[in-house]
Amino acid sequence: MTAQVDPHCLEMASNVEQLEKLNSIGIALSAERHIPTLLEMILRELKQMLGADGGTIYMLKDNHLHFNTVLNTSLNIYLGGVKGKPVNLPPIPLYQANGEPNYSTVAAYCALKGETINIADAYRAEGFDFAGMREFDRLNGYHSQSFLTVPMKNHEGEVIGVVQLINAQDENGNIVAFSPFAQRIAESLASQAAIAITNQQLLTEFRQLFEGFIAAIAEAIDEKSEHTGQHCRRVPILTMLLAEAACQTKSGVFKNFTMTEEELYELKIASLLHDCGKVTTPVHVIEKATKLQTIYDRIGLIDTRFAALKKDWEIEFLHKKIAVLEGRANYDLGELEREYQAKVAQLQTDREFLHHCNIGSEYMSDDLKERVKTIGQYQWWDFDGKQQNFLTEDEIYNLNITKGTLTKEEREIINRHIVVTIKMLESLPYPKNLRRVPEYAGGHHERMDGKGYPKGLTREQMSIPARMMAIADIFEALTASDRPYKPGKKLSECLYILGKMKLDNHIDPDLFDLFVREKVYLKYAQMFLPPEQIDEVDESKIPGYTPTVIQ
Repeated sequence: MTAQVDPHCLEMASNVEQLEKLNSIGIALSAERHIPTLLEMILRELKQMLGADGGTIYMLKDNHLHFNTVLNTSLNIYLGGVKGKPVNLPPIPLYQANGEPNYSTVAAYCALKGETINIADAYRAEGFDFAGMREFDRLNGYHSQSFLTVPMKNHEGEVIGVVQLINAQDENGNIVAFSPFAQRIAESLASQAAIAITNQQLLTEFRQLFEGFIAAIAEAIDEKSEHTGQHCRRVPILTMLLAEAACQTKSGVFKNFTMTEEELYELKIASLLHDCGKVTTPVHVIEKATKLQTIYDRIGLIDTRFAALKKDWEIEFLHKKIAVLEGRANYDLGELEREYQAKVAQLQTDREFLHHCNIGSEYMSDDLKERVKTIGQYQWWDFDGKQQNFLTEDEIYNLNITKGTLTKEEREIINRHIVVTIKMLESLPYPKNLRRVPEYAGGHHERMDGKGYPKGLTREQMSIPARMMAIADIFEALTASDRPYKPGKKLSECLYILGKMKLDNHIDPDLFDLFVREKVYLKYAQMFLPPEQIDEVDESKIPGYTPTVIQ
């Protein structure tokens, strides 16, 4: 005797299987971050679970339902989604031209009311306009019958889209109505999908807000100094070019080096924030174009003293000349004139010398420093008639800066920006995927030999991304043409200096070779440098460069 299977048991087993499937789909939806993939996954899974022949997902935007993905098995239709043909169908308006709600269209009604519509036979249904459906059926030899239209509601009960399924089929391929159980399945999955989509949209919006805030900080730092106006914007681009080159190379030291999308994003954020500590650096130090510059260039005060001293000597010369002419003195007028002209000439020479020293473009030897001190001992009379040294101690100290325009104390102020940067960044509560931002951003002034700052890290103590940023920071500064203390150097000059830094164990040698070999420098130059800076580069003449790939 053959045992009879209870059809109710079969139905219960099928329902349990669908619930388990629904649960697994919900987990998959939560894990998927790419919204187009997420939407297509929803439609495909619902079609399969509920045995529907076709389906459409609409997304709500600007009071219109826009076709996102359209699938139909019988007609072999795949529009939109991840890889489908472009959807050229016009969106469905939620409101008519007179402002009245568009209740005549099933999808629009569903979105406006937030209600599921389950229609067993569209050709017999009343209350909706199915003229478009009938025309579609006529043109394609199709028969649309059962419809299940479900609103996609997020956690706040807002409708963000609509899922519409067409023609449920039984095990024999016959078109049937969507069952109440199928409707509940569709409503549950549509709700989960809406929440997953909204979560991803919120994450995207928060990421955009975060990036916008970071970009605003970087722009504020650049705006603080007109002479570093592009640095915070260009270093991230150059860093990412080098990172991409390391990821794409198929040979050498970096042949197995990879960075995920999240890791590249982390590096991008770090490079955008690498100089955020400069918000605390005084403008007059950042802007110091000459040795005597504070809020203004004090060379003008020294010029005034030269003029006053010249006038004093002229008055002294004229008094002596008048005394001779009046018979009150017996100076040799010719000798008197020669002495006066010699002193004026020396004064002009001294003035030109101090102007040259003030620029800071030349190394100050001990002899040059002594000459500054000697000039500083000249005597002049101030407004109150008091005799003063020609140069103050501070002016002598600044003019005798050995190299560049910054004093030791000012250099420490500049260097402190990286300490402040690290302190600021380490105080932030990062999500897991951004936890290395302080390390990457804080290492761009370290050296491979441990002589950098602020921590004196060696190459082995630094991550590869942090070493990348160090090269990007230096190269951008070398090529920059907006600095007050130097013109932008040509490509060949910059690579020569960078090569010297490799030999000096200042920068990572392998990354430098990659930087040159993969023409990262040229890609950057073509993006940002004026033609006059992009000269011909003979890579064989770059110090320390190893063109041969070391396996």
